[in-house]
Amino acid sequence: MSQTQGEGSRLDVITMGRASVDLYGQQVGTRLEDVASFAKSVGGCPANIAIGAARLGLRSALLSRVGDEQMGRFIRQQMTREGVCVDGLRTDRERLTALAILSVENDRSFPLLFYRENCADMALDEGDVDPAFIGRAGALVVTGTHFSAPGTEAAQRKAMRLMKEAGGKVVLDIDYRPNLWGLAGHAAGDSRYIASEAVSAKMKTVLSGCDLIVGTEEEVLIASGERELLPALRTIRSLTSATVVLKRGPMGCIVYDGPIPDDLERGVVGKGFPIEVYNVLGAGDAFMSGFLRGWLAGEELATCATWANACGAFAVSRLLCSPEIPTFEELQYFLKNGSREHALRKDEAISHIHWVTTRRRDIPSLMAFAVDHRMQLEDTARRAGVDPSRIGDFKVLAVKAAAQVAAGRDGFGMLIDEKYGREAMFEFARNDFAWLGRPVEQPGSRPLRFEFSQDIGSQLIEWPVDHCIKCLCFYHPDDPEPLKHEQQEKLRALFDAARTVGRELLIEIIAGKHGKLGENTVGRALEELYALGIRPDWWKLEPQASPAAWQKIEEVIATHDPWCRGVVLLGLEAPQDELETVFAATAKTPIVKGFAVGRTIFAEAAEKWLAGTITDEDAVADMAARFGRLADAWLAARENPRR
Repeated sequence: MSQTQGEGSRLDVITMGRASVDLYGQQVGTRLEDVASFAKSVGGCPANIAIGAARLGLRSALLSRVGDEQMGRFIRQQMTREGVCVDGLRTDRERLTALAILSVENDRSFPLLFYRENCADMALDEGDVDPAFIGRAGALVVTGTHFSAPGTEAAQRKAMRLMKEAGGKVVLDIDYRPNLWGLAGHAAGDSRYIASEAVSAKMKTVLSGCDLIVGTEEEVLIASGERELLPALRTIRSLTSATVVLKRGPMGCIVYDGPIPDDLERGVVGKGFPIEVYNVLGAGDAFMSGFLRGWLAGEELATCATWANACGAFAVSRLLCSPEIPTFEELQYFLKNGSREHALRKDEAISHIHWVTTRRRDIPSLMAFAVDHRMQLEDTARRAGVDPSRIGDFKVLAVKAAAQVAAGRDGFGMLIDEKYGREAMFEFARNDFAWLGRPVEQPGSRPLRFEFSQDIGSQLIEWPVDHCIKCLCFYHPDDPEPLKHEQQEKLRALFDAARTVGRELLIEIIAGKHGKLGENTVGRALEELYALGIRPDWWKLEPQASPAAWQKIEEVIATHDPWCRGVVLLGLEAPQDELETVFAATAKTPIVKGFAVGRTIFAEAAEKWLAGTITDEDAVADMAARFGRLADAWLAARENPRR
């Protein structure tokens, strides 16, 4: 994924225009009236293209406006996560961010409502167009909708002029939505074509200033004012020498870089990808992202067209818009290997690459305070003679201790359970941590059982998107086959649920409690789970007896999932000095990325606090000292100076 561009850095492309929040109906095959829940994502043609371009390796930026509210902040934050420069994204304190609400009724009907009356992005004006910002980029993408109102039209024309003066390229995505030009009612958001002399007259004045023009057959008609395709293309050619890309849906595209031939098939044709059409919305934005990736890099037009067609194929085979655009690694894998699935969203290999290359944040090192224990703390409360509800209060103190140690630094996290940790999770959210894991297993269960319900997917949908699922499984490769089969099925169901709802997954394997722990034991266990298609984001493993054991684990992970975030070490209530020795012993094992330790840190404080012999402040101080010492030992072992 591209890195966020710093202020003043060089850009490949700036996209300009709509920036909205899309709310997609999650029930597919029904009327919008009957949709019950929605998935939220960044939307609007220019915003989608900026994200797609960044995913494909371009240094992209968005020039637009968002509201000074939660939806506007969501767009800004998501753009930053995706590596899009937001130096040109203004905050409008008077207007709301635009919304689009849509559904997939069937493969031909996609009801769409635009909430854009007096919205933030339509207030974009010439004052928002900074010459220095435009001058940083090699290309500018303008879009049809923003020529529909005087203020936004003036802003786009100014940006086009400045880009030309700077020696850059201007790209037009015709992006015709009749009801955004006032030509159709609110309920006709999915209408793609209504002839309009006024719109055509406006768009024809734009064409001469462009170097690349991209549109569907209907968009080419509206841009030219013609009623048939061949005259339309020739009218456009009479007004501009720009490269013209004609999008043809499932048939791919044709590129015209010179005179328009009598036989329209004689243009440059990119390779097409016949796949299932699941949702056409956003396909054009993915297409443009792919074409720009090739065109701005100087690739041949046939290559640009092929990449564009492939990106469009990904988009129509998936539900959402910007989240579904492929990364460059994903695109190259598809072009090299293809897919045996007619519906690309069902291809597990491609879906995995998409998942791992679009993760929300990079976590190269993880130091986690694990306070997700339930049975152990229940035993402690029982010994102290106090109500188990006090466990929740203690976990809040644990979060405060962890926050003192983290102090806003990268790489710190926690494990907190749902049974006793509700208030602790609220406290966690008030601090700046990198990661939160939440257990789903029934404590001590073997065979594995989930804690609250075996219908795990219905639980996960309520979780915040950045919470990681953690599941402990007592699994040994020499377990009886019926037990192994039952546990494997449970873990595979959990993995499927995690991917379906879009949550990261950490699987904790403890083999040594129910069998001999040899050099190959854990490596064999991971091999068996990988063979089932289970590829968690993290593994949590017990310390190994030798470097050879770690080497085997590393080889297995590298073979089956080179994108795995890595291994975190569990503590098993080992003494602090022993854990520090383990940290040092794994310093030269790259796959070990951190630790998640609990009882070593909190056990003594919990005994005393629940018994009423120490204060809140004493408990926090004790846990912070122990967690801080472990963090220091981890960082010192890896020569990673504390920041």
